[in-house]
Amino acid sequence: MEIKKVGVVGCGMMGSGIAILSAQAGYPTTVSEVNDDLLNKGLASIDKFLVNGVEKDRISQQDKDGTIARIKGTTDMKDFHDCDLVIEAAVENLDLKKKIFTNLDQVCQERAILATNTSGLSVIDISTATKRPDKILGLHFFNPPQIMKLLEIVRTIAVSDETMETCRQFGNSIGKTIVMVKDTPAFVVNALLVPYLLNAIRMFDAGIATKEDIDTAAKAGLNYPMGPLTLCDHVGLDTLLFLSDATYEQLKDPQWAAPTILRKMVAAGWYGRKSGKGFYEY
Repeated sequence: MEIKKVGVVGCGMMGSGIAILSAQAGYPTTVSEVNDDLLNKGLASIDKFLVNGVEKDRISQQDKDGTIARIKGTTDMKDFHDCDLVIEAAVENLDLKKKIFTNLDQVCQERAILATNTSGLSVIDISTATKRPDKILGLHFFNPPQIMKLLEIVRTIAVSDETMETCRQFGNSIGKTIVMVKDTPAFVVNALLVPYLLNAIRMFDAGIATKEDIDTAAKAGLNYPMGPLTLCDHVGLDTLLFLSDATYEQLKDPQWAAPTILRKMVAAGWYGRKSGKGFYEY
C-alpha cells in the first residue's frame, strides 16, 4: 500500500512536529485538535518553527510556503476519512487513546493504517478498540519529532507484515532512522533511559551529589551531551512519572518505581522546562 495522505491526531508539541515532518516530505497532512483555540495554537507553533528555519537558512521560503500549504487543520475527526495513515499523538492516557482509535476506525477507510505515538502504553491494548488489529502499530517519534532522528516502529502480535513494511517505507520517506521493536513496556529507548533517569533522581534525593555535579559527571565521565537531571527537565517530570508508573504497573520491577521526590515535584506543578521549574529554573 502506498501512503498518499497523512492524518495526525493532536497538534501539541508532538503532533505539530509530526505534521511538519509529513508535510515537508510532500504528504498532504490533516492535523486535528479538540477545539479551535488549541488548533490555532498548534498551527501557530508550526508556522513559528518554519519561519525560524527560513531565518536560519535551514529551509527556503518556498519550502516553508509549500509545507504550510500541505497542512490542513481541523476539529472534526471526519476529515480523516481519506487518509491512508493516521498517527495519534494525544496525551498518554489509555482510555483516551482507545476512544480516539474507536472513532478513527469508524471514520477511516478500511485500508487505512492507524498508528499510535505512545511512548510506553501497550499498542495491542489500543488496537482492541478497533476492528482492524492487522493495521494498528506504534510509530514512536521522539521529542521534538522534526529534529530527533529516531523512529521506533512497534510490532504487535496482530499487525500484518504489509502494514509494517508500509510504515517502514513511510519512515524512510520522512528521513528517519528506524528501529523495529516488539510491543513491550517502554520499547527500547525508554527501557534504557527511564531507569537511568530515576537512578539519577535517587542519587540527588539521597544527597550523594548536587544536581550540578551529577549532571557534570554524566557529561564529562560518560560523554553524554546532557546530564540526567537536565534531561529530566527536558522530557518533563510529569511525562517521566507517567512512564515510570505505567511500566512498573506492567513489570513490577523495582527499577521502575518512581522516587517520592519525583511525585512531590509533579504534585507541585514542577514539570521542568515547560512549567519553568523542575530540577532547575527556566
